Amino acid sequence: MTITNFTRPASIQEGDTIGILSTARAIDQKELEMAKKHLISKGFNVIYGATIGARHHQFAGNDELRLNDLQTMIDNPEVDAIICARGGYGTARLLDDINWTNFRENPKWIMGYSDITALHNTLSSMSIMSLHGIMPINIRDNQSKEALDAALKIMCGETGFSLNLPSHKLNHLAPSEGILTGGNLSMLYSLRGTRYDFEPDQRILFIEDLDEYLYHIDRMMINFKLSDILNKISALVIGGMTDMNDNTISFGYQAEEIIESHIREDVPLFFNAPFGHFSENQPMVCGAQASITNNGNMWNLTYKL
Repeated sequence: MTITNFTRPASIQEGDTIGILSTARAIDQKELEMAKKHLISKGFNVIYGATIGARHHQFAGNDELRLNDLQTMIDNPEVDAIICARGGYGTARLLDDINWTNFRENPKWIMGYSDITALHNTLSSMSIMSLHGIMPINIRDNQSKEALDAALKIMCGETGFSLNLPSHKLNHLAPSEGILTGGNLSMLYSLRGTRYDFEPDQRILFIEDLDEYLYHIDRMMINFKLSDILNKISALVIGGMTDMNDNTISFGYQAEEIIESHIREDVPLFFNAPFGHFSENQPMVCGAQASITNNGNMWNLTYKL
């Protein structure tokens, strides 16, 4: 299989500086205390961007402030990696004005999930890896700290990662390989038809979502089906479909049933993978070469960097 080679960002090590900012919703320093303490305990320096503590309506400052904060951390050679503090909404508002010139020459890890899918798509279009992983706002217990540690290992140079894919009655059990691509379903859908759309060919697409209406899950999957995405991907891996909503008159199907109904039987499909809006949110490297294989009675997603 011929695939695009993605550039892996520079590894970090103890003593390096991790910058924390918000490209989306407002967040205060007190909400980041546990994450900061944990990162410091692992030997990293932590700095906050100007967006932490800033507020413009629901956003972490207005678009100009959030853009400048991200641009500063992208261009600052003393910031070795960037972790987005939280999602919400707002990252896509910045995309057209980010200058990636310095970043292309010296890429660094950018991590986040949910609304941060907008950055993952953008970096994937430049064939640069990024890290779909837990954010500081989520660091509240041992499970979330372990998820952060797993992401840090990748940023520190670990070259391989394996994820168990649980059994599920709707799974389509078949091996696959491709480049990991994806993130939040709603964000992927909102970027369809733009220059920040994702490439489906020879991709293992992974998706998760939170607080969506079931009929809208169907609407988004129909978009993927009608635009031939679901015929081009190598496999589809579903993480958490968390806190779904329904109308007074029920849609009649759960999110997993809706998704499965639009996938051909010969397309590998796996549900309940351990990533999404929960404490054990495991890292997924966008742009990594991945494979789905069977090991005894367990299916695994393994990727190499």
